[in-house]
Amino acid sequence: MADRDALPLPLEVRARLAELELELSEGDITQKGYEKKRSKLLGAYLPQPSGLEACMAHERRPPMAPSSASRYHRRRSSGTRDERYRSDVHTEAVQAALAKNKERKMAVPMPSKRRSLVVQTSMDAYTPPDTSSGSEEEGGQGEGTPTSSQGSVSMEHWISRAIHQGSTTSSSSSSTQSGGSGAAGRLADVLAQAHVGKSENHSAPPDVTTYTSEHSAQVERPQVSTVPRTTPKYGNAELMETGDGVPVSSRVSAKIQQLVNTLKQPRRPPLREFFVDDFEELLEVQQPDPNQPRPEGAQMVTIRGDPLGVVTNWPPSLEAALQRWGTISPKAPCLTTMDTNGKPLYILTYGKLWSRSIKVAYNILHKLGTKQEPMLRPGDRVALVFPNNDPAAFMVAFYGCLLAEVVPVPIEVPLTRKDAGSQQIGFLLGSCGVTVALTSDACHKGLPKGPTGEIPQFKGWPKLLWFVTESKHLSKPPRDWFPHIKDANNDTAYIEYKTCKDGSVLGVTVTRIALLTHCQALTQSCGYTEAEIIVNVLDFKKDVGLWHGILTSVMNMMHVISIPYSLMKVNPLSWIQKVCQYKAKVACVKSRDMHWALVAHRDQRDINLGSLRMLVVADGSNPWSISSCDAFLNVFQSKGLRPEVICPCASSAEALTVAIRRPTDDSNQPPGRGVLSMQGLSHGVIRVDSEERLSVLTVQDVGTVMPGALMCVVKPEGVPQLCRTDEIGELCVCSIATGMSYYGLSGMTKNTFEVFPMSISGAPISEYPFTRTGLLGFIGPGGLVFVSGKMDGLMVVSGRRNNADDIVATALAVEPMKFVYRGR
Repeated sequence: MADRDALPLPLEVRARLAELELELSEGDITQKGYEKKRSKLLGAYLPQPSGLEACMAHERRPPMAPSSASRYHRRRSSGTRDERYRSDVHTEAVQAALAKNKERKMAVPMPSKRRSLVVQTSMDAYTPPDTSSGSEEEGGQGEGTPTSSQGSVSMEHWISRAIHQGSTTSSSSSSTQSGGSGAAGRLADVLAQAHVGKSENHSAPPDVTTYTSEHSAQVERPQVSTVPRTTPKYGNAELMETGDGVPVSSRVSAKIQQLVNTLKQPRRPPLREFFVDDFEELLEVQQPDPNQPRPEGAQMVTIRGDPLGVVTNWPPSLEAALQRWGTISPKAPCLTTMDTNGKPLYILTYGKLWSRSIKVAYNILHKLGTKQEPMLRPGDRVALVFPNNDPAAFMVAFYGCLLAEVVPVPIEVPLTRKDAGSQQIGFLLGSCGVTVALTSDACHKGLPKGPTGEIPQFKGWPKLLWFVTESKHLSKPPRDWFPHIKDANNDTAYIEYKTCKDGSVLGVTVTRIALLTHCQALTQSCGYTEAEIIVNVLDFKKDVGLWHGILTSVMNMMHVISIPYSLMKVNPLSWIQKVCQYKAKVACVKSRDMHWALVAHRDQRDINLGSLRMLVVADGSNPWSISSCDAFLNVFQSKGLRPEVICPCASSAEALTVAIRRPTDDSNQPPGRGVLSMQGLSHGVIRVDSEERLSVLTVQDVGTVMPGALMCVVKPEGVPQLCRTDEIGELCVCSIATGMSYYGLSGMTKNTFEVFPMSISGAPISEYPFTRTGLLGFIGPGGLVFVSGKMDGLMVVSGRRNNADDIVATALAVEPMKFVYRGR
């Protein structure tokens, strides 16, 4: 190399050497081709070496590798340099740069780097070896002068690698700029930057694929000469300057440009770009339709039911009523159960109900546990597990709990050990602290048994002691023992379970005073009298079936004909036949029972429904019930059924009976009916429409507010603010005869049982709390209550309300008979 440095080389030879080295580094030519072309270029200017020197030079030459491209990538990845980069161009450039830098160091400030305006040069990606600090400590040399040959070699190593790498990653825009400095000027910049950036030698390499304002803020170095320099041509290739001042041919520059264009494009788009459409939809605020209907009526006022007229001979509690009828009229029939053939299976009299209930009360208080540690005390909760075809045993156990002052929790019979539905019931039993389950003999025998014959613990249930309440299994109470019967108070009478739409089960507590007041309100609304016969098709363990068939009937000494559901499956007309047979005045059914009777009646001649004065439709609040009521009336009106007899009612586990249509003697008074626009309902607004259109919902009234109660309608979401008169909302009731709480759930209790409705001005309308019913509807003219759906079935789609009940009602309106028959 010393020989080569001693000989001056023409500019075109130097440029050709630089191009050769660039082609080698790019992998365009092999090492052998590079050596051959290099020797050919330098052969005319270097003296021929002697044999010994040629042999030693041959030994110093690096061994040949199978592939020049793979060798190039291996050396690049290892970060080391070899002799092929130390050309005379680099050595001369280093010396010129050092000399120029020494002259300018004291007078001229350090020049800034030249950078491409499109991409960063890769000069920043390489950190110069920190040799200046060592030289200052050891030899006291100048800041820019290396103190050893190792320092100069490593500095040259870094500069050469930076120049070569910069030429491969700089953009074509910088390579086509004219008027820049030569190789010496560029290397001066490099060295200056090496010393300026000495404190930044641990910074991360720059991102060559992005363009930011930081890059554009870099100012280009002032030009050394203002005279434009023409680009020389060598052969047929036009030479252009890259961003680092190295002349290259246009053929290589095209490859560089292709590489830079590739680097500009990220391997994958940012994560946010994958979801840009979804984000725009989510972030876009739903604009209300300016043409949507809005409520225009005045603010509604609370509706008050009739005063609760307490009759002088009403008992002070249900237990007192049972005691009265059990001692005064012990032979009066209380309950008749039917077998699957429709024949009377068992008749329970009021005397039997009274004596057996006392027996149950005594045994659960004194025969469970020991005298010192009884298992049950007044106020404890017990489970009632009875099948749907044995209402007599359930009735005896229920009143036995009331006499013993323990709290019954009626539940469904578990069919299997891992029944999914019973697991939620088990959670309720566990939260209530239930340890004893009362059941009948037949039900106990039908429960799943383990290998030893004992009832296993059901999945999710607490450990229970099963106690059979059949009279033959019980001890007779002593003559001096008598249950303590007191007036109704705020103690819990029973807990009714409620299944939410997510499958969870809640327990609604009903106090003794609420139980008695509810029975009084039902007696006044329905006009019940002593010894009336009522046919009950409903589930007697909860809701309307419990309130009418077990509680209010005993208060009024009525006779209940209980139709088990197993009989209804065999003979859907059985309840109508019992109405005719017993001349029943009242029947409690659901719309499905009316529909099945329609399908099965087949023009039977012996049907006469003239004795009915009240047909209570328990699910009359559902919008689809109106089709069953109308169809039933059309068929059986010729069989003595009067239109005013059909009495839909609305109820919920929290508010008990919300409203019921009263039986009237005036057949000319038509029932309430509303044909509402579905478009208006979806915006929570009441708009009357014509019945000819398909997009309407026809609803029937469910009567008026219960006696002694207040009712209002509040907005279904947000603050419980009163609705306007033409607005749909949630019905709320203020009465003694409602549930008191969700057992053990104080937070949910406050939100449901302690609601204080607000007026538009923000003031509470009452000092007493209201109870949410979970029913959506409105109060129409004359104080008639209309229900359009339930809160559990409410679906809000794109800001518009839809209700599961509306969908069912719409389907039934299209083809009711076929749909109901198949769907049920």
